[in-house]
Amino acid sequence: MEDTDDVSKKDVITKLIILSSRHMMPGDLLYKIYALRKDVIVKETCFGAEVSGKKEDVNSLIRDIRILDPYGIFIKERGFPIGDLRRCRAASGGGARPGFHQIEVEAATLPLMSRALSEYDMGVKPTTHEKPTKLDVDVFKKIIADCLHSL
Repeated sequence: MEDTDDVSKKDVITKLIILSSRHMMPGDLLYKIYALRKDVIVKETCFGAEVSGKKEDVNSLIRDIRILDPYGIFIKERGFPIGDLRRCRAASGGGARPGFHQIEVEAATLPLMSRALSEYDMGVKPTTHEKPTKLDVDVFKKIIADCLHSL
C-alpha cells in the first residue's frame, strides 16, 4: 500500500515535552499547544505531552512553548510516532511503556537542572567547598587499635 500523504514519514518527527514547571501542568500545556493551532498530533502524558508532525511545525511549536517557561520545559526526541504499535502497551500486553522508567528518573532531576539554568543565566557563581583533609594513616591505625582493644 502506497503512502499517498504529501508528507513522507521521514519528514515527520515526534518530541516529548517534559514539564518541570511550577507554573504549568500537562493540561495547561495542551491548552497552550492547541491555542497555537499548529498542524500536529498531540497526546497528553503524565510528564507533559508528545507532539508529532512535520518537522517545521513541531520545531516551531516547541520554540513557542518554551518561551512560556524556558527553565521548566524540557524537550526530548522520541524515536516512534504517537500510536506506533511497537510502543503500544495494549499491543504488548500492558505494563509500563518502554522508556517510561528512564523518563521518570530523568524527570526527578529536572528541578535541579531548572534551578541551575536559571542561576547560570542570572550570573550566579557556583559555590566552592573545601575538600576535607585526608585521615592520616597513623591516626587511622590508632582508631582501629582502640576499637579492637575495647572488644
